[in-house]
Amino acid sequence: MEQLKELEQVQNVMLMMQSVGAIDSSNNTNGDSNRFLANFILFMMQPCGELDMNQKCKLISESFPKISSAFLEEALCQLYDKGNFHIEDPLSHHCEDETDLGFLHTNCADVAMITLDSMQRANSTLEDFCRSYFMFHEMDANSADSIFKFLPLLSFTESYIYQLDTINEKLLQYPFGAIPDLDRRPDRVANSSWVTFKPLAVHLEHYGMFTDRIRDELKCGEEYWALERNLCWALTNKQEIQVEDVMKAIHLKSFDYRVLNLLLYHLNGKEINEVHMEFLSVSEFLVEVSDDLLDDVLENNFNILRMFVRIYGASSAPALLAKSITEAEEKYNCLLSTLDPQLSLKYQKRCEEATKEGGKLLGPPLGTWNIPPIIEDEDLYRYEVSNAMPPANFLSLQLVFYKESRNKYKAK
Repeated sequence: MEQLKELEQVQNVMLMMQSVGAIDSSNNTNGDSNRFLANFILFMMQPCGELDMNQKCKLISESFPKISSAFLEEALCQLYDKGNFHIEDPLSHHCEDETDLGFLHTNCADVAMITLDSMQRANSTLEDFCRSYFMFHEMDANSADSIFKFLPLLSFTESYIYQLDTINEKLLQYPFGAIPDLDRRPDRVANSSWVTFKPLAVHLEHYGMFTDRIRDELKCGEEYWALERNLCWALTNKQEIQVEDVMKAIHLKSFDYRVLNLLLYHLNGKEINEVHMEFLSVSEFLVEVSDDLLDDVLENNFNILRMFVRIYGASSAPALLAKSITEAEEKYNCLLSTLDPQLSLKYQKRCEEATKEGGKLLGPPLGTWNIPPIIEDEDLYRYEVSNAMPPANFLSLQLVFYKESRNKYKAK
C-alpha cells in the first residue's frame, strides 16, 4: 500500500508538471527523465530543519552549477568502496514487470492513476450521464446490469478528467505570466507538446478503446482548458477578449460527456449515431450556459455572463446572452423533432426530472432563465467579500428572461 501511495504521488506531480509545461510526455523516451524530475520535486518538498521553499530553491540555484557528472561519479565510487551505500530506484519494483500492471510497452510515467477525491467528484456526472445518455443506447439507467456492465471504464475515464480539471482550476489562481510557455501558447495543444491525456490514452488504447473520435474530443478538452485559462487571466488583467473564443470555449466544455458517449458506442459495438450526437451537443451547450451563470467569480472560474459583460458592457450583456440562448433553443427544438418520438418523450421527461431535483438542467430551460446579478467591478467585489463587506456593486436590477413566444425572450 505504501508503494502504491508513492507511485500515486509521483504521478500527481507529473500531471502538475505537464500542466505547467515543465515536462513533455509526448515522447516515450522521456519517461525516465520525467520520473526523475518528479522524484526530485517530491524530495524538495520534504522538510529539512528550518529551510523554507525559497531557501531550498536558492541553495539549488547556487550549488548545482558546481556539481558536475564527474563529481557525482567520483562520489558514487567512493561510497560504494566503503560498502555502506545502496541505491535503489524507489519505483523500480513497480515497473519490473509492466504486464503486472495490465499495460504493454509502457513505463510508470504512462500509468494513469486516479484519486478517491476525483472519483467522488465524478460521481454526480456519471449519474447524470447514465440517466440522460443511456436511453440513446437503448440501455436502462434503472437497471443494475446496465450500469455496472461498463461502470469501471466510464468511472475511471471521468475521474481522470476530473482530476485534470482540478489541476486546471488551481492554475487559474496563478497570476498571468506566472506559468511559462503556457500563458501565451494555446497552440501547444495543436502541436502535441502538451499531452495532458497521454496516460489515459495509453490505458484506453490497451483495451482497444482509443478511437480517432475520442482522441479528438480529448484534444478539445485540452483546448478548452487553455481557452479557459487565457480568458480568465485576460479578465483579471483587464485585457481584451473575443466573443469567438468565449463561444468556442462553451461549446468545447462538455467534452467529457462526449468522450463517455463515444466509449459507450464502442463498448456496445454500435455505429455512432450522428443525429443523436448533434442533438446532444446543442443540449450540452444549453446545460453549460445555465451552469456557467453561477460559476464562482471569486475563484476566477469561466463564467459566460462575466465574459459577455466584459465584451458588451453590463447593460447589453444580458440581452445578447438571451439572444444566443434563443438561437440555441431554436436549433434544439428543430433537432428534437428528428428524434424517435418515444426517445424524444423520454428525454423531455428526464429534463423535467432534473429541473424538479434542482440538479443539472438538461436541454432547453423549462420555464424561465434567471440571470444572476451582474458584477461590474470584479476587483471591488473580491475586495468587499474578502473583507466581509456586503457587495455594493451588484446591479440592482434582477433580470429574468421568460418565454413570450416559442422563440422570443423579453427582459423585465
